[in-house]
Amino acid sequence: MSTNPPKLSIGIAASDRLQNLKNAFESKFGESPLFYACAPGRVNLIGEHIDYCGYSVLPMAIEQNILAAVSVNNSGTITLTNMNPLYKDFTVSSSGDIAIDRENPKWHYYFLCGVKGIQEKFEIAHLAGMSCVVDGTIPPSSGLSSSSALVCCAGLVTMEANKKSLSKVALAEICAKCERYIGTEGGGMDQSISFLAEKGTAKLIEFQPLRATDVKLPDGAVFVISNCCVEMNKAASSHYNIRVVECRIATKMLAKARGLDSSRLLKLAQVQMELKASLEEMLALVDEVLHPEAYSREEICKVLGVTSEQFSTELLSANTQHVKHFKLHQRAKHVYSEAARVLRFKSVCDSEPAESVQLLGDLMNQSHASCRDLYECSCPELDQLVDICLESGAVGSRLTGAGWGGCAVSMVPCEKVESFIQAVREAYYLPDPRRASMEKQSLFVSKPGGGATILLEE
Repeated sequence: MSTNPPKLSIGIAASDRLQNLKNAFESKFGESPLFYACAPGRVNLIGEHIDYCGYSVLPMAIEQNILAAVSVNNSGTITLTNMNPLYKDFTVSSSGDIAIDRENPKWHYYFLCGVKGIQEKFEIAHLAGMSCVVDGTIPPSSGLSSSSALVCCAGLVTMEANKKSLSKVALAEICAKCERYIGTEGGGMDQSISFLAEKGTAKLIEFQPLRATDVKLPDGAVFVISNCCVEMNKAASSHYNIRVVECRIATKMLAKARGLDSSRLLKLAQVQMELKASLEEMLALVDEVLHPEAYSREEICKVLGVTSEQFSTELLSANTQHVKHFKLHQRAKHVYSEAARVLRFKSVCDSEPAESVQLLGDLMNQSHASCRDLYECSCPELDQLVDICLESGAVGSRLTGAGWGGCAVSMVPCEKVESFIQAVREAYYLPDPRRASMEKQSLFVSKPGGGATILLEE
């Protein structure tokens, strides 16, 4: 596998989408694009909300992606246009500090996160001027990583336009870090799979150091994605960052209970490593140390020996300052049990037992129950959709992505795919006019796609 993002020569006329993008670019800017870049969305098969706790996840890239047409100039500006008229044009100076408004997470600020990440990596005072037209086929706020794909595409575009070179791993790490400018404290899965994906295989993504291992999915089933049609913007709400904070606090509480130096530990995986314990032992420790009732700020401060001011500045993020109660037992229990399910999922894929489809389906079902009951990151519509998917012939179904809306991913035996899709259409989409209008882009089979790529016209 090449360590740098691939560059491919393509015939634009062979793709209606690329031809339409080129036409729109020429109409807008009066010149042809110099190059194109694409970055895929992803579906996480198992391992939800554990990447930012230091644990491995198991996603695959999907065929839906963010595609940008780009020209480079000496204008001193970066001009962004979107093929979707809902997203307004934006122009910013390519010199000096790029401001990102985390209080107002508009589409162009995600793009500018990627630009700023490359600018800071190479300490470029004056970036090349760029004209960009962006087109996306990933449903927004659906849990399929449209925002991270936009950040990754922008990082790749900015690297290429400024004649720089980085490995896929370095790009993934930069884009994971720079997306935090918009306020999302993610763990790096979305950016990693966007760059490290390879067609035909899912990936086990491990962190510290970042690496990706092929995971061969069983032949007897496919993965079907279904959108519950409830949108959730991670950067515009505090649900996601509250969970990050709860895991951070749980890390400190467990470390303190075992006499570790909690000041330098931020992730639940670090406590396990320090204690040299198994995941099963960590689950027992959670039951022993953390009570199921929600913790107040005062109780946490007392146990950790910190002041209220230290608690706010050192443990909370900007958009979680209002939170008064924290469910530490439930969140830690989900993380350690989900980390174990990821390892079992990969083990089943590697060993290929006769009943592998059923075993993987069972793990997916357990994952959804944990997300729903312990992590509380589902919503009634997602739970209803998952139930319908199971009743329609899926062996396993679970929310995927941050949750609180977005998509479910279902493992469906190959011979049942057509009847499954028809049954889900009739039970979930057609009875509701709004869902019915969104159904074509909301219910589809997904195969593992390739990673981010630079495209050059032949």
